[in-house]
Amino acid sequence: MPRELELHPDRLLPVDPSVRGLARELYASVRGLPVVSPHGHTDPRWFAGNGTFGNATELLLVPDHYVFRMLYSQGVALEDLGVRNRQVDPRAAWRLFAERYWLFRGTPSRMWLDWVFAEAFGMGVQLCAGTADLYFDTITEMLASDAFRPRALFERFNIEVLATTESPLDSLEHHAAIRASGWKGRVITAYRPDPVVDPDFEGFGANLDLLSHLTGEDCRTWTGYLAAHRQRRAFFASMGATSTDHGHPTAATANLPASEAEALFGKIVAGAFTPAEAELFRAQMLTEMAAMSLDDGLVMQIHPGSFRNHNAQVFERFGRDKGADIPTRTDFVHALKPLLDRFGNERDLSIILFTLDESAYARELAPLAGHYPCLRLGPAWWFHDSPEGMRRFRRMTTETAGFYNTVGFNDDTRAFLSIPARHDVARRIDCGFLAELVAEHRIEDWEAAELARDLSYDLAKKAYRL
Repeated sequence: MPRELELHPDRLLPVDPSVRGLARELYASVRGLPVVSPHGHTDPRWFAGNGTFGNATELLLVPDHYVFRMLYSQGVALEDLGVRNRQVDPRAAWRLFAERYWLFRGTPSRMWLDWVFAEAFGMGVQLCAGTADLYFDTITEMLASDAFRPRALFERFNIEVLATTESPLDSLEHHAAIRASGWKGRVITAYRPDPVVDPDFEGFGANLDLLSHLTGEDCRTWTGYLAAHRQRRAFFASMGATSTDHGHPTAATANLPASEAEALFGKIVAGAFTPAEAELFRAQMLTEMAAMSLDDGLVMQIHPGSFRNHNAQVFERFGRDKGADIPTRTDFVHALKPLLDRFGNERDLSIILFTLDESAYARELAPLAGHYPCLRLGPAWWFHDSPEGMRRFRRMTTETAGFYNTVGFNDDTRAFLSIPARHDVARRIDCGFLAELVAEHRIEDWEAAELARDLSYDLAKKAYRL
């Protein structure tokens, strides 16, 4: 017999009954707040066209690298899950997933998916081999209804604003269509220049030529290249962007004299550069982007420390973002110093730092953000976007950086339906942490109530200038 699927109302709250009671009260005060999703990777075409999502596999399995990386680790071929394979039977792919759903026990993916199954689709039994077809048929049928179109779900989930992430080479046609439609949902973009900033990005030279075409600037000259970035940033801002995003391998920054930067760019454009020169160029461009942010007001996000596409065979066959990105050690103190020497004391500049290297939280990131006016700490990210990861983040940063040098929560997801689930987890964990501080008489209960709202809602709006 299938087992019942039930979400316990006190899940993730502290075990101590006296602390749990206060955490429950704090959570009740914020659970209904609107969702502010200031950074993520959902597809704007969903909201532009407002078409149906298709089937359970297409929506919940194929786009979610958290899910298929686990299945791949257990020997399931990505092709059989529908990744880059439109010929696969979506029901067969879903059965492979359902038969192995037990693999996700104890993972955040299990919590997010169970929330989606129970709260979004009303499933009352757990997903397993025996309920695979029930799930597939029920979800797929519901997805065909108007109530499960993207805009209806956006409104149902009480999303106040959602940011997607696009390349400078993107026309933003879907964002334009959203605006032209008259729909009141706020979906904005963010500027992610990696394809024309990272010399190691596939097709970098062709990307520069396309950037030239889009802007009318000669992007094979240093002055034209920088002018093109300024132009595209202004266009993104006109389409609602309030932030940029930079996914560099490291946090390295540089502050070269103009002549040296131009000479380095010449090597990059010619394709005659060493790995060290590629890293130096990326480092220089972080500083150049900070200068532009000081001018145009876009909040700057830096997401370093991932060895992306670590599995060369998977990358060659399936492309980027297929679950093979691996965290690496990351230095921030020395890496950021050139940028901070130039801009660290600017109160009008806002740079949000993320990390996959938790050892840097207390040693480097909290002290840096606790001093420099331009720095803020992004929430626990990616592999650490989990209950234990969130707790570690608060415990390792709060004493040095405080709460108000952090930026609340962002979900950073490609899986649209996981957005409310992820925000719910973050609110529960933060309310539990605050309740512990009250129980230890480190803050007052009224302060915890204010902080619960700040961490759930207000800080993200302020940090991302929303």
